[in-house]
Amino acid sequence: MRPPHIISIRSLFFSHFGRRPLPTLPVPHLSHYNFRTLSKMASEAPLVVRLVAASAYVADRAGAIVRDIMKKGELGIVEKTGIQDLQTQADRTAQMSIATSLSRQFPGVKVIGEEDDDEPAVDEQYVYQGLSEDVMKCADKYKGGEVKPEQVVVWIDPLDGTKEYTEGLLDHVTVLIGIAVDGQSVAGVIHQPYFNYKAGPDAQLGRTIWGIVGIGSFGFEQKSPPADKTIITTTRSHPTPTVQEAINAFKPDEVIRVGGCGHKVLIVLEGEAHVYLFASPGCKKWDTCGPQAILEAVGGRLTDIHGNVLQYHQDVKRPNTAGVLATFKNHDFYLKNIPQGIKDQLKA
Repeated sequence: MRPPHIISIRSLFFSHFGRRPLPTLPVPHLSHYNFRTLSKMASEAPLVVRLVAASAYVADRAGAIVRDIMKKGELGIVEKTGIQDLQTQADRTAQMSIATSLSRQFPGVKVIGEEDDDEPAVDEQYVYQGLSEDVMKCADKYKGGEVKPEQVVVWIDPLDGTKEYTEGLLDHVTVLIGIAVDGQSVAGVIHQPYFNYKAGPDAQLGRTIWGIVGIGSFGFEQKSPPADKTIITTTRSHPTPTVQEAINAFKPDEVIRVGGCGHKVLIVLEGEAHVYLFASPGCKKWDTCGPQAILEAVGGRLTDIHGNVLQYHQDVKRPNTAGVLATFKNHDFYLKNIPQGIKDQLKA
């Protein structure tokens, strides 16, 4: 089911010209966003805002693909580099949907996805054209200046937390889309296909979080972690001696081991942990680009363990070879207290 705050441009177009009836789903604000108004908004909005609006829309649809494939029970699991690095039919189909949908709407923009090497042939039923109203309403707040398509790279992780997806740990799963301009992360989308799935069989599933640096981040409730504890979130499926040594240096009261970079950044944003620490080269650019922008749009930071800002131009090496450190507060404290021996092992 399409969330009520999202309108398909294609549906509005065909409805306007009588070739297709209006959607039967209730769409609040439709009177304020008729065909001409929405088209005018899209044509006048900055490129980055339009990209985020389109990304939020297609991420929601990709979440439906992920749920549908799980429901059918035909996951099509294959190992990419080993048992800890899996790929499913949901990864492949969601990637095709997102990459094709965005490439067609923004033909001059470079789109890079985790599953580029295994993306299936285009299936038109999974190609979408639409914009999130919530994002478009913020267009006038964007102060990032004029951006040309050739300055932009979109990074896609169609299913972050694949291993957890195959094991039924559904709250770990996210769809990630990051937008970089001149190599810098500026906007992102995190969609949780199974948000609210523990609320019962009739619960409405899924939520979409999005953010633009300079405007803010939306779709979640930001909270502060307990002031009298140190809580760290880190990898569940990729533990290494360096990961554990870095964690031990802080003598945490609690360590939350979960899957998915997007999920871990949300844990920091929602106050369940003080820091996301991953002292390992296992994370990739498509994992961090979107979550980084969402975190930084509300004043947080995401860097490698040396404090270097991650780069996202199209020719950059995909692995984040010097690990990941994400915080909402006190970033410099955590940087300073990561053991030098760990830093020496992880070169940028």
